[in-house]
Amino acid sequence: MQQEILNAVKVLKEGGLILYPTDTIWGIGCDATNEEAIEKVFKLKQRSKEKNLILLVESEKRLQDLVEVSALAWELIDISQKPMTIIYENPKNLPYNLISEDHTIGIRLTKDEFCKQLISKLNKPLVSTSANISGEASPKNFSSISPLILEGVDYIINLRHEEEKEYKASSIIKLSIDGKIKIIRE
Repeated sequence: MQQEILNAVKVLKEGGLILYPTDTIWGIGCDATNEEAIEKVFKLKQRSKEKNLILLVESEKRLQDLVEVSALAWELIDISQKPMTIIYENPKNLPYNLISEDHTIGIRLTKDEFCKQLISKLNKPLVSTSANISGEASPKNFSSISPLILEGVDYIINLRHEEEKEYKASSIIKLSIDGKIKIIRE
């Protein structure tokens, strides 16, 4: 695992894209602070810029470096039984092309050990978007990833390819500063 992390970090620092297993589904990732790499993700996925990408972070501290985390958000993170992405208002220290028109960003505090170590070694948040062309179904496992995606990334993590469990996307919840909760995806 450590060699895969080192290989991926090298590619990410050079502005490349990786294909990697997450705590949910296989994802396309890049350094979330690199505007050019983010543009490559949109192009590879053939995704409209109006459809936002989410970020993975490995620690509470990194999350707090990017957004103000309310007591309610911490409570939801603590009680959630499955991976949950929270959409926060007023992110900071992130490129404009990651932030939505309503000035929000979706971030998930990952519990996946590989992702935690990868993000920690990169020392930056990581873009995480499903490994599919926009409009197509998200891959249920590695073997169902489109050849266009496989050929379009700069590095494919060589772990968990044989896993047959079906991955599912995270829940997405939007929290507003005034405490309102909106469920985007269960």
